[in-house]
Amino acid sequence: MGKARLLVVEDDLDIGNMLKIYFSGMDFDVDVAIRGSEALEKTKQVLPHLIVLDIMLPDIDGYEVCRSLRTSMRTSHIPVIFLTQRDERSDKLQGLELGADDYITKPFDIEELKLRVQGAIKRSERESLTDPRSGLPAGRLIEDQLRRVIREKDWALLDARINNFESFKDVYGFVAGDDVLRFTAMLIGEVVDEVGTTSDFIGHAGGDNFIVITKEEKAEALKARLKERFDNEVLTHYNFMDRQQGFVQAPAADGTTVKVAFMSMSVGIVSPSANSFADIREITELAAEARRQDTASGG
Repeated sequence: MGKARLLVVEDDLDIGNMLKIYFSGMDFDVDVAIRGSEALEKTKQVLPHLIVLDIMLPDIDGYEVCRSLRTSMRTSHIPVIFLTQRDERSDKLQGLELGADDYITKPFDIEELKLRVQGAIKRSERESLTDPRSGLPAGRLIEDQLRRVIREKDWALLDARINNFESFKDVYGFVAGDDVLRFTAMLIGEVVDEVGTTSDFIGHAGGDNFIVITKEEKAEALKARLKERFDNEVLTHYNFMDRQQGFVQAPAADGTTVKVAFMSMSVGIVSPSANSFADIREITELAAEARRQDTASGG
């Protein structure tokens, strides 16, 4: 697993820097925002695993930031720990009502904050709410979304899988593999921002498998753009020699090596206008079948 990503939203530069130095030393990947609007922008670019959020900010307050995170499909799952100046019950209640996971009062004990941060991230992974590598919603959160849309019309589910991912990991190792998963999560986020809608949902269904729930009219454009950008940009994960020869020599079961093509993306689409679903299992099974057909057609 890669480093956990932490976003600190704090307008006091001394506190922000101190937290960045401390948590970077604990092997977190730390980003700092001094304004609420900046925090929301950063969260759109790269999903953090957790946000430490000061209530008092120069533009919009922490409550407004939290409300915005909770109402967006893309960010509603991210754990939030509030930093509050006052030990007032009303502050805490307002934060908890908005769906904050915890709060800590300034001046705070940094060891206590560390334990609360670690606890919130572990809880989110244990409840299979997020995938630890991509930070995207996983297991239960994906199922919740499928249960929501199965009763609705005008949606489509994209089932995206990275072809030849296991062979890539065999050659380059699991750390490079985790990098590819993070790259894919970011790429899907960028393509959804570019082609999709603000209410689209992105999930990491496990391993090399991702899903997007979007409006039906956006699905084909999303699929085409995803595949095109993935094919072009995934090449940066290969070394110069492999890029020159156009394939990878991967180990085979009998001890020899086999030529394996570069990673690519297969995408299957299902929608209620083209299919009827009795339960959410049928959605995922039909989507996987559509994805396998996309792989077989090479399209």
